[in-house]
Amino acid sequence: MAMELFSLQILLYFAFFSVSLYFYFYTSNKKPVNKGFKHYPIVGVLPDFIKNRHRFLDWSTEILQRCPTNTATLSRPGKVRGVVTANPLNVEHVLKTNFENYPKGDRFILILEDFLGRGIFNSDGELWKVQRKTASYEFNTRSLRNFVLESVRSEILTRLVPILSKASKTEELLDLQDILERFAFDNICKVAFNVDPGCLDGDGTSRSDFMRAFEDAACLSAERYRSLLPLIWKTKRFFNIGSERVLKKSIATVHEFANDIIRSRMESEAENLDEDLLSRFIGNGNHSLEFLRDIVISFILAGRDTTSSALSSFFWLLSSRLDVQEKILKELESIRALNKKSIGDIYSFDELRDMHYLQAAISETMRLYPPVPADTKTCMKDEVLPDGTFISKGWFVMYHAYAMGRMENIWGKNCCEYSPERWLENGIFRPENVFKFPVFNAGLRICLGKEMAYIQMKSIAASVIERFVIDVQNKDKYPEHLLSLTLRMKNGLSVRLKERCVAVIN
Repeated sequence: MAMELFSLQILLYFAFFSVSLYFYFYTSNKKPVNKGFKHYPIVGVLPDFIKNRHRFLDWSTEILQRCPTNTATLSRPGKVRGVVTANPLNVEHVLKTNFENYPKGDRFILILEDFLGRGIFNSDGELWKVQRKTASYEFNTRSLRNFVLESVRSEILTRLVPILSKASKTEELLDLQDILERFAFDNICKVAFNVDPGCLDGDGTSRSDFMRAFEDAACLSAERYRSLLPLIWKTKRFFNIGSERVLKKSIATVHEFANDIIRSRMESEAENLDEDLLSRFIGNGNHSLEFLRDIVISFILAGRDTTSSALSSFFWLLSSRLDVQEKILKELESIRALNKKSIGDIYSFDELRDMHYLQAAISETMRLYPPVPADTKTCMKDEVLPDGTFISKGWFVMYHAYAMGRMENIWGKNCCEYSPERWLENGIFRPENVFKFPVFNAGLRICLGKEMAYIQMKSIAASVIERFVIDVQNKDKYPEHLLSLTLRMKNGLSVRLKERCVAVIN
């Protein structure tokens, strides 16, 4: 009996030794297969998600960089399962090729419905098509382009430049992100609703209250996406406690402001109801006050937060790149000389269009710091994405624009460097494939205001750069992200200004 047990022991040791040797030589001759996010039994990626929640963009970027096709699956408790991708082929498939299979979806519409309602950015199907069609007509008119230029010109000369000039004389510390957000808010209200809130003036407590409420509503709505369990925010909303209580109060303030704008426009004379975007919606049918309110809030979000986010990052990057500043100044000097303009004159549309290097510098900023760093859709039917990743019905798919800007196989080995030259060909700005650079979305949902955004950003950038030297207080490290619905700097962008030259304003 003892001999039999001994023999069995020898056999077990031999078997264990053989299996160990097999796995050693098998795995040593193979590269480890990266499976993306680490999934734990039952809880999925939740432990790592909790650990990296505060740095979600960089954490998920690091994961995708290590994946063979820059795509990874993700699951969390609460039936949260999906695909995160930084692969241009997948992005094109979702946003264009098989567009109908990837709507926003009920789950994600629910998350933002309290704040955005069923506005153009939070709707699907016929409701989205109606809004898109009406808005696209307005954005394609020459009158809007002229209106945008005039509005931007007025805001720059009468508000922005005087504020910056005063700060340069007193050496006052300014939050440039806040100033840019106020500028963008005033401008979108003028263009879309023919209302001037005068927020950049600093007058009017009600306007400041609205700005704070809008920021809180956007941030707290985005927090729902990153809730550890969907049940948590839903429970807080049901009992009206914690962050959901603050969100409800903020949304009430935002809705009141939007309703005031709508009533004002509806009370205007009939012949004036064709001057702005909101009036076109009012005159296009018997829409409810709630429907019009959702439109107002959606366009404020689009016009205020995106351009200010891009310009804040632009001025931060520029502060440590004197070579880029010099090239922009040289381009502006050349355009002024050609058109016999003085410093301080506002540039025309054609002159703005000729600013190829400036457009490259702004585009390169958005490549690294996209105002909307990620967007999410819902899969309606099982299928396999172009890179071979399976996605099931009901799963989400997130295309990660922030990560895409940091992928070597898309932008080369210098993908993490700020290099405006990558956008130029013989000195002329060369747009990139929109599925490689989905900063303005792509496919059927591509941003209608893309041209308007570039007009505004180039006008502001040119006017500020030629007048002032901007000294960013923390230029060594990008400020901590505040993950709202758009990419924002958590504590703003602190700067001091010095006049570059005496501006001649006509």
